[in-house]
Amino acid sequence: MDTGSSAQDGLFDESLVERVEQPSDVPMDANAGARKRFKAFEPDAVMLVPPSLEEWLPQGHLARFIGELVDGELDLTRFHASYAKAKGQPPYDPRLMLRILLYGYCVGVRSSRELEKACTDVVAFRWLAAQQAPDFRSIARFRERHLAALANVFLQALELCRAAGMVSLGHVALDGTKVRANASRHKAMSYARLTAKQKVLADEISDLMAEAKTVDAAEDARFGPGKRGDELPAELANRARRARAMKTARASIEAEAADKARRDAEAKARARGDDDDDVSGKGEAAAAAAVPKPTAQRNFTDPDARIMKTADGSYHYCYNGQAVVDKDHQVIVATELNNTAVDVQQLVPMVKNAQDTLKAMPRKWSADAGYCSAANLEHVRDLESGGGTEFFISTRRMKHGRPVPESPRGRIPADATPVERMARKLKTKKGQAVYARRKAIVEPVFGQINTRQGKHVLLRGLEKASGEWKLMAGCHNLLKLFSYRAQIA
Repeated sequence: MDTGSSAQDGLFDESLVERVEQPSDVPMDANAGARKRFKAFEPDAVMLVPPSLEEWLPQGHLARFIGELVDGELDLTRFHASYAKAKGQPPYDPRLMLRILLYGYCVGVRSSRELEKACTDVVAFRWLAAQQAPDFRSIARFRERHLAALANVFLQALELCRAAGMVSLGHVALDGTKVRANASRHKAMSYARLTAKQKVLADEISDLMAEAKTVDAAEDARFGPGKRGDELPAELANRARRARAMKTARASIEAEAADKARRDAEAKARARGDDDDDVSGKGEAAAAAAVPKPTAQRNFTDPDARIMKTADGSYHYCYNGQAVVDKDHQVIVATELNNTAVDVQQLVPMVKNAQDTLKAMPRKWSADAGYCSAANLEHVRDLESGGGTEFFISTRRMKHGRPVPESPRGRIPADATPVERMARKLKTKKGQAVYARRKAIVEPVFGQINTRQGKHVLLRGLEKASGEWKLMAGCHNLLKLFSYRAQIA
C-alpha cells in the first residue's frame, strides 16, 4: 500500500466524492437542469435598524390581551398602596410585574426562575416586560408581597366575565379536586415516630450539652474566663432545630385530634337534645381525652398540607381545591382551598362563598355524592324554601354510564328523610336532566387548569397556597374571557 498517496491521507478516497457547488441564481449551463433555490440566510448579518417587538408579536395574541387588561381594565390600587416609602432603589413598576405574572400563570410558566429566563428568551414576555428583565428574586418577592392583591385578581376577572355576559347563574356545579402541595412525602413523620424520635433527640441534645459544658470549662482553664461560651456546636444546633420542628409538628397533630374530638362530641350531644352547657362541657372533655392516631402525619416542608388520595389512586401531600362553575362558559364564580380531604364539609361554606361573591343566588346547583349528608340536605332544604334556587345532590355514587333508576310514582311519604327526598328528586326527568350536566360543567375546568398551568401550588402554607390557587382560578377566567372576546370580535 502506498502510504504516501494523497488519496489515502484521509478517511476515504476523495476521488469517489462528488462535489456539489453552492446553489446559484444563474444555472451553470443549459444542461445543468433546474437547481433548488433557498431563501437568503446570513447568520452574521448586522441589523442597521433596531427590530421592533411590535412587529414580532401577532395581533390578537394572548400577551396583548394581558397587557391591555393590566394597563386599562384592572384596578391596581392595592398594588400601588404598598409602596408608601420613597427610600431605597426604585422598584419595578407593578404593571410590569403583574403583566408577566398573569401571562406566565396563563401559559404555565410559574417558577420565578423560569419567568426571569422567559423575559429574555421569549418574545411575548419581552414585549410584556418592555425589554426589561427582572431577576427571579424580584419576581418572587413581588408575588409573595402582593399575594392578597393577586388573589383579588380572581374577583376582578369574574366581574369582567359577568360584564361580558358570560355568567348567567342559571346552573352552577360544585366540585373539588386534589391540588398537589409543594411538599415531599420523604420529609414527613407519623405521630408514633415523632414521639419516639423526640425522646432520642432529647437524649442526644443532653449528651451534647454536657459535652459542650466540659469543653467550655477546659477552654476557660486554658484561655481564661473571658472567652465567649454561648456558641452552639454545629451538630447541636442542627439537632436543636430538628427538635423544635418535631415539637411543632406533634403539637399540630394533637391540636387537630382534640378539635375533631370536640366537634364530634358536641354534635352527638346536640343530637341527644342536651343544653348548651352540657354540649360545651362534653366537647371540652372529649378534647382533653383525645389521643391522635399513631399513623397521623405532618410534613416538615409544608406542615399545612395533608396526605390525600389522588385521582390515579396514589397518595400525596395535597390541598383540596373547591370551585363553583357557571354552566354557560365554564367561568369559576367562587373558589377556595383547604386542607380537608373530604368534600362533605365544604357544601355550606362554598354556597355562602358564592352568595357573598356574586351578591346573588344561582337558580340551580348540582353536586356529586361527596357533598351528601343529612345535615347538608337539611341546610339546602332551608335555602330552597325561600324560593329562587334548587339543589340537585347525588345521594350515592354511581358508575359512569350506569342508567339512573326510573322515577318513583306516587306522593312522597310524609316521613321521608332528606336523603330519600333528594334521591326521589334526582330520579325525576328534571332531576336527571340537570344532574347529567354536572360533570360537563365543572370537571373540564380542573382538566384545563391541570393542562395549562399544572394542578399544583408552588407556595407553601395554607394561606399562601390559597392565594396562589385563587390566582390560578383568576387566570382561568381571563383565558375564558380572552377566547370569548376573540369569538365575538
